[in-house]
Amino acid sequence: MFDKRCRAGVERSLRPVGSGLKKVGITADQLTVLGLVLSVGCAAAIANGWLFVGWCLLAASAVPDVLDGAVAKASGTSSPRGAFFDSVVDRVSDTVVLGGLAWYLANTHSPHAALLPLAIVGASNLVSYERARAESLGFTARGGLMERAERMIAVGLGLLFSFILIPMLWLMLGLTILTAIQRFVMVWRQASATVPRRPANDRLTGRWSARRPSVGFGGEGFRLRGQRGDSGTWRARRASQSRPATWRRARTRP
Repeated sequence: MFDKRCRAGVERSLRPVGSGLKKVGITADQLTVLGLVLSVGCAAAIANGWLFVGWCLLAASAVPDVLDGAVAKASGTSSPRGAFFDSVVDRVSDTVVLGGLAWYLANTHSPHAALLPLAIVGASNLVSYERARAESLGFTARGGLMERAERMIAVGLGLLFSFILIPMLWLMLGLTILTAIQRFVMVWRQASATVPRRPANDRLTGRWSARRPSVGFGGEGFRLRGQRGDSGTWRARRASQSRPATWRRARTRP
């Protein structure tokens, strides 16, 4: 939801910041790597039970994640390679942070509670895959109630107020699955609208042609004289058809 409605406005407002970072010599790839390092630190802090420190590192990791696009546009280095790198790092960061949450819940609650972050990882990867696959086919699959920005905000609230952590994870899981369903329906409708339909006359003609025997020179229904088919030449077939009758007459002769 944030990505579809707010990202364009945020990127426009951050263009001066991106220009300033470009003048300093900071690249978009460096910001992407910095965000990944902060996410790993966030996961380690959460796994050790330092939830407030984890929240601070999670908030800090969001800053380079927003600024890398602004720097890439300001420096004119936007490219498919950079977009691919940023998307992969985002998936790794999400998995690491939720993995740290699973480790924390396994130590403080129960193994069953630890499955919640892992289930969110699977559902969020499905959401990301649907968008990537749809765009590779020429369709649009953006939007939904629980995208990456909303997931990180929900995780931050759970870290800041630990008593709502598990209810927040359940809410995240339900909304992420709903987002996956929303994107599936969105792409399904777009793909269904582009399927060409054959006219009724063409379908009848094709059905009649499939049932009509093939005739003509070189066809399956007619062969030239002397052309060898499945049963040999024309004379051989005639001989094979008349041979049994001759043999029977010979047997009945006194």
